[in-house]
Amino acid sequence: MMTVSDAHCHFYSARFFDSLARQLPAGTGGDGRHVTRELGWEFPGTPEELADRWLSELDREAVARAVLIASAHGDEGSVARAILRHPDRFVGLTFVDPTQEDAERRTTLALRDLGLRGICLLPAMHRLPLFDERVLRVASIVAQQPGAVLWVHCGLLSIRARALLGVPSRFEMRFGNPLDIQAVATAHPSLPIVIPHFGAGLLREALMLADACPNVYFDTSSSNRWIRFHAGLTLADVFAQALDVVGADRILFGTDSSSFPRGWQRPVLERQREVLRDIGAGDDVTGRIFGGNFDRLFPLRA
Repeated sequence: MMTVSDAHCHFYSARFFDSLARQLPAGTGGDGRHVTRELGWEFPGTPEELADRWLSELDREAVARAVLIASAHGDEGSVARAILRHPDRFVGLTFVDPTQEDAERRTTLALRDLGLRGICLLPAMHRLPLFDERVLRVASIVAQQPGAVLWVHCGLLSIRARALLGVPSRFEMRFGNPLDIQAVATAHPSLPIVIPHFGAGLLREALMLADACPNVYFDTSSSNRWIRFHAGLTLADVFAQALDVVGADRILFGTDSSSFPRGWQRPVLERQREVLRDIGAGDDVTGRIFGGNFDRLFPLRA
């Protein structure tokens, strides 16, 4: 039976929802519990309670391991507590905003002291070019930490919770060009750089980057609705092109699962299995994409 591990899940902690509450229109009031009630989602409780919720979900869906991403700058402590609780099942990553004065300190704290395995960048949200000196300094810290990865969201950026709540998003997608991370990739050739969603609409640029830089990986997460921006393109085409350019060793399965009770998104797994079967990918290829590459990139620690 093929092992399935998920390289892209969001750890929506109480602190994450509190941060959303602070961004609600003036006079709305409330805290993270208010936000989850408005969304119709479960309040996560403590990081340990949310970690247990995730573990139960993975067990129910027969998922071996998962990356959990702390999804707000400054929330690395929440996912660190989840990793500490279930170290054999979860790998922790955290968002860092390089425009913040404490970005470098938080990067060091997350990777060196808290045991997280990677730093995530959202250039469209933070409105910062990927070749900015502040990004380069954060990336340099990540590159110096053995076994760490740099995760960079490019292309289309849409955050479901913000949209449902009507929270304004001042995102600028022009900052999310995959080619802009090439300087980091070439300066740190042993640093794995993960581009989620095949570049989220910038597939051509993501493929060009990955072709030039053998340390660039793709994750396959979400429904990949960005495909609608490319006339005639299908998910099967996307997988076939990615396999042709980067090969099976640099593609990581992911779902982009996040909130409860919605839970882990099995339809994403089923759809991608179907696509790979349709393009003739064998068991060796699918085994690497759905689990083998995850274990190689994130080996279990003693």
